[in-house]
Amino acid sequence: MTLRRYGMPLLAALLLNTASPTMAGDKDKVFGWVEKATLQPWGVEVKAKLDSGALTSSLDARDIEVFDKEDEEWVRFRLRLEDQASDDTFTERMELPLYRDLRVRGAGGTDERPVVLMNICLGDTVYEEQFGLRDREEMNYPLLLGRRSIGHLGLLDVRETFLNEPDCDDDAPFVAHDPEENA
Repeated sequence: MTLRRYGMPLLAALLLNTASPTMAGDKDKVFGWVEKATLQPWGVEVKAKLDSGALTSSLDARDIEVFDKEDEEWVRFRLRLEDQASDDTFTERMELPLYRDLRVRGAGGTDERPVVLMNICLGDTVYEEQFGLRDREEMNYPLLLGRRSIGHLGLLDVRETFLNEPDCDDDAPFVAHDPEENA
């Protein structure tokens, strides 16, 4: 269906009329429903599914354990990711501060997941984002980007994939996490 008075498809008209600078990132950037992204600072390239049905992003993590460190809660976990650029397996044990707990409700019931802040390169920009940790081994994509992350990027074209190559160096723009997004 075309919205004749605007001379564009209905979906595009709705996107243009509802997107605001506070809701969307760079309006000139368009991302597909699957993109390549690199986890920083390692530069490991993974396929990321942009999922507007999820609020919080999710990262494949194994052996997840919450523990106390210097009177704060931290999360210990292991990443095991296939690097799309080199076909090597990237394995890293990590310890990061627990940012918050996430309760996810779905058809299978309720699940609680620890959330950490990590940096990811999409296009030419590094974003500090929230990632819920869970074992995604059975999933097609080790990284799922939810609406909180998608909102920083620009527009999402659900018909396309791989519209942006990750290309971040030390001088890449950096978008810090905004704690007000948790509301």
